[in-house]
Amino acid sequence: MENLPKDKKIILFDGVCNLCDASVQLIIKHDENDVFRFVALQSELGQQILKHIGVDISVIESILLYEPGIAYYYKAEAVMRISKNMNGWYPILSYFSFLGKSVNFIYDFVAKNRYKWYGKKESCMIPTPELKSKFL
Repeated sequence: MENLPKDKKIILFDGVCNLCDASVQLIIKHDENDVFRFVALQSELGQQILKHIGVDISVIESILLYEPGIAYYYKAEAVMRISKNMNGWYPILSYFSFLGKSVNFIYDFVAKNRYKWYGKKESCMIPTPELKSKFL
């Protein structure tokens, strides 16, 4: 884990989920300060990070935000914390962080239905050469 960038927040995402892929693309587009790096939950590094922080992949149907050496967040809390670092109107979502985990039922509903509504890829996305530096 010592090879992870210490000055970047790492977003672990479902690499075969079309909704998750679209979300990653949206975050990249609105990450003007180059805050985030991305790794698929299914990748070897994604699995190593989950093991390192003590999260069981079988119970995570979620995006996970990992701040190396600080903390990790998942579900709605991760979304709100990610939005805080984006440009545009997205930081407004962070004002709802006082709701914390109480809104996870909404997140869980979408997560449970994401493949049915948005589809699933056969394999994880491969970043374009322009975006390769954003992925670990």
